[in-house]
Amino acid sequence: MIFGHISHIVANRYPKAIVAALDYLKQTDFDQLASGRYPLKGKSYVQVLDLIPSPEETHLPEVHRQYIDVQYWHAGMERMCVATDRGNHQVAESYDAERDILFYTQVENEQELLCRPGNFAVFFPEDAHRIACKENETSRIRKVVVKVAIDDLEEEQ
Repeated sequence: MIFGHISHIVANRYPKAIVAALDYLKQTDFDQLASGRYPLKGKSYVQVLDLIPSPEETHLPEVHRQYIDVQYWHAGMERMCVATDRGNHQVAESYDAERDILFYTQVENEQELLCRPGNFAVFFPEDAHRIACKENETSRIRKVVVKVAIDDLEEEQ
């Protein structure tokens, strides 16, 4: 997992596909873009999400197998829970290949991230994450997720 701020990207520290995703996030005016799904490059794509965070217990930890999540907070604040997926967690919902998502009932050793506008996080397949947990009061957030295909990363080598 990587956590940072969009205003401070050191490009030579990240794979090219991640840098391309961060550049897209930095250069796009998300106030002018409707929520929805947009193609990017190769198999990668973008999801613009308008969410209302809710209590942590209403969300299940999730992992992805074919995509890396590059999540960016454009507006609002979200608390996320993250942990390493060691493959020993109880599965709540089996892997859905079409959506590239698997849900666990819970994961051990979760850590919290408080995500504010301008923050980004990169979640690899080994990073379990629980999204849209509210921090204090419930407020709307606008989050953008670039789904970087593992295949696009492998093409760099």
